[in-house]
Amino acid sequence: MIAKSLLIVSVLLVLNGCSQKAPELNSAKTGKNNVLDATEIAGKTVSIDENTYGHENSHSGQEGLNESKYNSSANGFQSIYFGFGDYSISPSMEKYMTNNANILGNVNGKVKIEGNCDEFGTDEYNYALGLKRAQAVKESLVSQGVPAGKMVIISYGESNPVCSSPTDGCYAQNRRVDLRVAK
Repeated sequence: MIAKSLLIVSVLLVLNGCSQKAPELNSAKTGKNNVLDATEIAGKTVSIDENTYGHENSHSGQEGLNESKYNSSANGFQSIYFGFGDYSISPSMEKYMTNNANILGNVNGKVKIEGNCDEFGTDEYNYALGLKRAQAVKESLVSQGVPAGKMVIISYGESNPVCSSPTDGCYAQNRRVDLRVAK
């Protein structure tokens, strides 16, 4: 009888330990550039054939990030960088957002907005965070007069790093949104 009780308690403890939730994004942040839930933007994403829309600029192993000099976007756009686990556009990135909006005004066709993350967090967390970052950039561009239909968003999560060294500067390079003309 005691052995049976111990077995039941052990099974319950194991099952309880397996039921932990995945980490959640900080939904307490609010602002003009943020979305509260990745499900809000799920219907606004599109599938893109990556064989058609390749990565024109590929960098790796670059140490240290100087946001004004490092750029993994293409077609004259400037990459937008984010803090760890963050998806709000910082004041230091606003001048790049204005520049990107000006360039977008002269682009024929659509622009692909690519959300990226560092390697910390689960695949699901990073995919959702990449979507939120891409959506924040899109919403900021829309607020500057760019038509929403001119842009598509995609998240690469952690699967599209531009740097793979285990340094803070390298991780910071991977927390970004890139913009590219969809050809």
